[in-house]
Amino acid sequence: MKKTPDKETGTQRGRVHRRPCLLAYTLNNTQPVICTLVADQPYFYMEDDLPEDDDLLELEGLVNLENDLIDLKNKMNAYERLSKSFERDPAKRLEDFRSEAVAITGNKEKTENDIMQPADRVTAILNGSRMAKSLIDFAHTHSVFITESDQVSGARYDRESGKILIHPNLALEEQCLLTVRELRRHWQHRKGVLIHPLTFYPDQAILINRAQIADTTIAMVRAAWELQLAGHRSVWSYIENSSLSDIGRAFAREAFVDFRSLASGKASSAAFESWFLSERCRHQDKKLIQAMLADQQGYVFTHEQASRNVSIELITTLGEQPFGKNYLAPYAQMIIGDPIFTEVRDRSNANFLWFIKFERSFRETEQALQSEEGNDGSGILPGSTHPDQSKADNHGVVSTIIPLNRGSGLIHNGDGRLGRSGLEGNAAGTNVIHVRFGKGKNA
Repeated sequence: MKKTPDKETGTQRGRVHRRPCLLAYTLNNTQPVICTLVADQPYFYMEDDLPEDDDLLELEGLVNLENDLIDLKNKMNAYERLSKSFERDPAKRLEDFRSEAVAITGNKEKTENDIMQPADRVTAILNGSRMAKSLIDFAHTHSVFITESDQVSGARYDRESGKILIHPNLALEEQCLLTVRELRRHWQHRKGVLIHPLTFYPDQAILINRAQIADTTIAMVRAAWELQLAGHRSVWSYIENSSLSDIGRAFAREAFVDFRSLASGKASSAAFESWFLSERCRHQDKKLIQAMLADQQGYVFTHEQASRNVSIELITTLGEQPFGKNYLAPYAQMIIGDPIFTEVRDRSNANFLWFIKFERSFRETEQALQSEEGNDGSGILPGSTHPDQSKADNHGVVSTIIPLNRGSGLIHNGDGRLGRSGLEGNAAGTNVIHVRFGKGKNA
């Protein structure tokens, strides 16, 4: 009878072939070849608990251990010679590594010219909006161009290089909106209204910061609405499903009622007011107040009224558009005094703003007092030269007589306190005698 092996433990029907463990290597922290899988035998061994000396001869393979070590040594010497040949020409080694990386991954390495590519696709879409096209033409007249760059996370207007940088991996709708925002910021810069809010007094700084950010948001909403009218509905759909949906609804409500509100600025004014009624004010106020607390350098305006007047002019200029009427000029005076636009509704922001204003007022008052004392305060300081000052006696007592206003009714008591005089209401008034002890014998 023929024996058949058990299904679970039998090994006669077929052996289980195990896949050998392939090894990879690096040479001086580099991989100078396309494939680093070199063999299925390890080149070094971990130290394990070896059996007794008597059992070493029984282990399989120990007889050829010395021969394996010799082969391994020869291979290592060959690799060392290869490494030295690469060290003689590091530029060639780096170039070979790049070419092999491209061959393995299939991704072409980006050069500097590839990173800074013109955003032609975004520009082609924005040309469908009359306002966005006007902003693009205005930027081109000042040699400012739109380019794609990995150096920014979203979009940014770089004044020094004269470029508007956009991240290429963003969604197309988001790229269009962010481009309009930075184009509007460039418009503010050229019109002289992109002034840092910290140059104003704290109250006006809050309002100016809000107005600048709100104006860029209105530009995005208007450009998206005009793109929808031109057939690019995806940008407006992006606004309807984003955090700008409330401002978009306010703008669309006025635009639906009367299409002329686009040019008259009524739709933009409604959207501008809607921005101030949202929670965006609290978020932007917090960022500005943190900047005030972190770095309060010198302010340009020395008087609050001057700062207020400049704020009115700035808001008026901020409402200018490439075409159409100024949407903020009729309301500039009202915006300065309306609590909807100026009030800090968040409690913590209001407390920090009060602290900043108090510290500034205290510093200004202290500087004013110091300047007055340095100029004409010599007659008030004790021990200073005064026409009515008596000469010092032998005991070093110096007295200064300071006349008070008429009817003051205050005299200096002997115990060092101010008391009410019985001559209150006397037309001749009274005097306060200040006594200062010098370095006399009985002082």
